[in-house]
Amino acid sequence: MEILIISGLSGAGKSKAASFLEDSGFYIVDNMPAAMILKFAEFCVGGGGRYARVALVYDVRTSQSFTELFSVLEKLRGMGDLCRMLFLEASAETIIKRYKESRRRHPLQKKSDSLEEAVERERKLMEPVKEQADFVIDTTGLPTARLRSELLRLFNGEGEQGGMTVSVTSFGFKYGLPLEADLVLDVRFMPNPFYIEELRHQTGLDKAVADYVFGFRQTHDFLRRLEELLSFTLPLYAEEGKTGLVIAVGCTGGHHRSVAIAHALAAFIRGQGYPTAEHHRDIERAI
Repeated sequence: MEILIISGLSGAGKSKAASFLEDSGFYIVDNMPAAMILKFAEFCVGGGGRYARVALVYDVRTSQSFTELFSVLEKLRGMGDLCRMLFLEASAETIIKRYKESRRRHPLQKKSDSLEEAVERERKLMEPVKEQADFVIDTTGLPTARLRSELLRLFNGEGEQGGMTVSVTSFGFKYGLPLEADLVLDVRFMPNPFYIEELRHQTGLDKAVADYVFGFRQTHDFLRRLEELLSFTLPLYAEEGKTGLVIAVGCTGGHHRSVAIAHALAAFIRGQGYPTAEHHRDIERAI
């Protein structure tokens, strides 16, 4: 089992980090007291793998004395499970600006004369926790997408590719564009197997049709250039924080050319390490 403690300063981005980690497969529990962490860990062990990756958000709201937390961490690390701590921080100016924008109240503000004093007081209180952390991320000036990218790098185990799913779908232009498409590719310039009698009632998934479509040099040239483009752009989409990318490949009816190209494209993207889904929207429609 893997346990990650997410801690840090209020306003430094713990909630965003928890959301990104939840998307990566972590089971998230917010604001859990240290006294309950061990019992919860025992519960997760007996969960039959359902709670194999758990992230617990622990901060100054839970306690201002961290002796119990440190004792729990020592016990968890001694149990043989993977237990790590992530600490998020930011400059006082950044945290104050975020609180002003959100209009939320800092958890220590009632006991402080100003928001600035509350922020600095929390920073001193949380210093021992920061010293125990395995990873420290300063979110000052860090875009949300970059935070997500860094968390994927540290905790996803699959790199940025594992955080973005690519869907490749074929379609027929005469039935309309797929509404969810991010990129639309038009392959109607390719020779059409529809006009070959023995190929008309087959699809681009059949070898005879695929051999016909890829029997022309322009098909190979197109696919090569497309692969070069995707090799360049897919990592940038992942780095920007995109969780899903839909690539739609269209021909006239969605039976032959688009299906063959989408199938080949999905295989290429899968080979680049991205979780890839393949779908042929109009392949079952009557010709």
